[in-house]
Amino acid sequence: MKTQILTPAEAEKAAGILKGGGLVGIPTETVYGLGADGMNPVAVRGIFQAKGRPQDNPLILHIWSADWLERYCEDIPDTAYRLAERFWPGPLTMVLRCKKRTPQELEELKTGPVCSCTHFGPRVIPDVVTGGLDTVGMRCPAHPLCRSVIRLAQTPVAAPSGNTSGRPSPTTARHMLEDMEGKIPAILDGGPCTVGVESTIIDLTCDPPRLLRPGGITLEQLREVLGEVAVDPAVTRQMGEGEKPRAPGMKYRHYAPKAPVTAIKGEAAQSAAYILNRLSHTRWDGVICFEEFLPLFAEEEGPILSLGPAGDKGEQARRLFDALRAMDRTDVKRIWAQCPDDGGIGLAVSNRLNKAAGFHIIEL
Repeated sequence: MKTQILTPAEAEKAAGILKGGGLVGIPTETVYGLGADGMNPVAVRGIFQAKGRPQDNPLILHIWSADWLERYCEDIPDTAYRLAERFWPGPLTMVLRCKKRTPQELEELKTGPVCSCTHFGPRVIPDVVTGGLDTVGMRCPAHPLCRSVIRLAQTPVAAPSGNTSGRPSPTTARHMLEDMEGKIPAILDGGPCTVGVESTIIDLTCDPPRLLRPGGITLEQLREVLGEVAVDPAVTRQMGEGEKPRAPGMKYRHYAPKAPVTAIKGEAAQSAAYILNRLSHTRWDGVICFEEFLPLFAEEEGPILSLGPAGDKGEQARRLFDALRAMDRTDVKRIWAQCPDDGGIGLAVSNRLNKAAGFHIIEL
């Protein structure tokens, strides 16, 4: 199969692939997603196969507007609509209770030879989407092309990041093609992603609401609307073997290039000096540093890439995955990366670097 790159004018073709049960790469403001009709369990299984994704890792459903929530979810708290009014369309995913099957549907499950992930009608979310949970992540994306595809397909789109599972997420169509060439029929090219890290995930089924994954909407912004917000321990540590992830990206090693990563966190000049003092000064060491410190590493043989200015965490988020992927096009044996503090979107950048490094992070 040859993977075709579609132009923005071909959004209808991308929607047709989804409606036909196929997979298609779609741009969002966060990262490129590997999309399937979220109500078609056979199509959704194709996502796991193409990515090599563990089956217990739940998916996010992308919808047209907050008006769609009641079609697929129940016990929706008022806070969901307050968050939607403030941040949708945008990089925020809300975990809510799935709409349950009716008594008649449950009886059919008992008496008929029906797979547990078969759905009844257009409003019951297949189990393959939720990873067997009774909750689901719902997001209304802001990218106009992604929204156009959802509107044309008239179905929620299940779309995890469009990379091979574990690798850095794609923020351009070219990135996605590197991982998905020959596995899917098409990728819709919507240009570089403007946020650069995956959506924030907030669990609204508990009290207080719980941040499961930091992203484009910051913890500080969430607290402006919700008041108290707990931070799940998996944001800053590796999940245990027996723990079940409640959202994508919580359990497994993610965002990782081929070479091992060591992330260094602390005052910018201090972390740059720490890295310089530990380099082998050969082409086997790669460095991802804040822009101001590029001259410090000018004489190194290995690749030196900018994460963006030390004071611009938004730019760091946009550049992170591109830098990690660029390292894979070299022959480095290890990667050193400066890491921002946890303020604002820095928490999301730090989280992605932590996971890329397998939580091998040094705090100075």
